[in-house]
Amino acid sequence: MKGVILAGGLGTRLYPLTRVTNKHLLPVYNKPMIFYPIETLVKAGIDEIMVVTGGPHCGHFMSILKNGHELGIKHLEYAYQENEGGIADALSLAKDFADGDSVTVILGDNTSDADIVQSVKDFTEGALIFLKEVSDPERFGIATFDPKDSSKIINITEKPKTPDTNWAVTGVYIYDNQVFDFISQIKPSARGELEITDVNNKYVEKGQLVWSELKGYWWDAGTFDTLLEANNYWAKKANGS
Repeated sequence: MKGVILAGGLGTRLYPLTRVTNKHLLPVYNKPMIFYPIETLVKAGIDEIMVVTGGPHCGHFMSILKNGHELGIKHLEYAYQENEGGIADALSLAKDFADGDSVTVILGDNTSDADIVQSVKDFTEGALIFLKEVSDPERFGIATFDPKDSSKIINITEKPKTPDTNWAVTGVYIYDNQVFDFISQIKPSARGELEITDVNNKYVEKGQLVWSELKGYWWDAGTFDTLLEANNYWAKKANGS
């Protein structure tokens, strides 16, 4: 199993903070944001990791992460996403790195203390996506369940105006290697990006997508409000409160 952290984009929602560095290097309490997804992967036994980044501050990652050894990474690679082409486009850059293996993918602005060890160990094929109930489902890809079997997802809708449920697709995914074939088959969305939701729906169509609830704390720190919330959570946890 390989690990891929997607840390591209310009982070415009966090201007002016991201005018001077990449969003994923902003502090979340006492660590750069990207340390959290790295820790999630390393704790799950994944020590070969690729960071996909982009934008004008991509070089900052190397001075902070170095070769990754201090963070428990055995082998660290970087890939550069030239344009803001979407999550699936960024993931496509990891095809050679995956080298036929499965990949656990985490968005770089996801901070979580969830334990995915068993999910990684038990994974064999298809796709496993992690869901979480949220109060603002309009911001996320939202799962629609089979009315006869709530364990089965029949569709995922990206940022729906009227969500079917409050179960959001978090930025944590496990895919077998056919994910790269699916990425090559999808078309850009109306906003000109290759959507990971379209990739997930390819797995749904083939009956190869399963889901699990992401237990524990999880939040994306991509806005001022969520960045503040994440800082407060990790500060309290570090101080035992």
